[in-house]
Amino acid sequence: MGAPAVVGVDGLARCPWGAGDPVNLAYHDTEWGMRVSGEAAHLERLTLEAFQSGLSWLTILNKREAFRTAFAGFDADAVASFDERDVERLMADTGIVRNRRKVDAAITNARATVALRDSGGLEAFIWSFRPDPGPAPRTTAEVPTTSPESLALSQALKRAGFAHVGPTTMYALMEAIGLVDDHLEGCHRRGRAG
Repeated sequence: MGAPAVVGVDGLARCPWGAGDPVNLAYHDTEWGMRVSGEAAHLERLTLEAFQSGLSWLTILNKREAFRTAFAGFDADAVASFDERDVERLMADTGIVRNRRKVDAAITNARATVALRDSGGLEAFIWSFRPDPGPAPRTTAEVPTTSPESLALSQALKRAGFAHVGPTTMYALMEAIGLVDDHLEGCHRRGRAG
């Protein structure tokens, strides 16, 4: 059935996932669904969504500053130059999620991001998959986990050399950066995306 927007103690209606933990609430109210700009901001979101796969988003948010430090502020040139010593450093860093496949994918994706600069860059590439706006979901059950656009983005990124960018992960990215507005009907953030 799914849950509708819930009203918090502050009187504001929110998506249920953003109404509890203060870290989730702050992310929901100030960032989720808002457009970001620049290569590093897009690489950060893409990387964090890949690391989140199989974990709670709250886990990633709580480790976000450590991720930023470990991955050089998501500067694509810096991360693209990481070598095996950097991988070992990352695998020993208890501040981040230590998963070898995801660490390798982050480095691979930084290298692919650098390569994309010749054809417009990561930001333009991702935003070229923006779908037409859809109706507001009324409950969490109406929020999809993939879309034709997230599948197309996933396939295009893989062709461009990216890794760990499946259609569900790419749909989460699209939500996070405002390509789609999945704030529920009644949520005070609905309609303020992208």
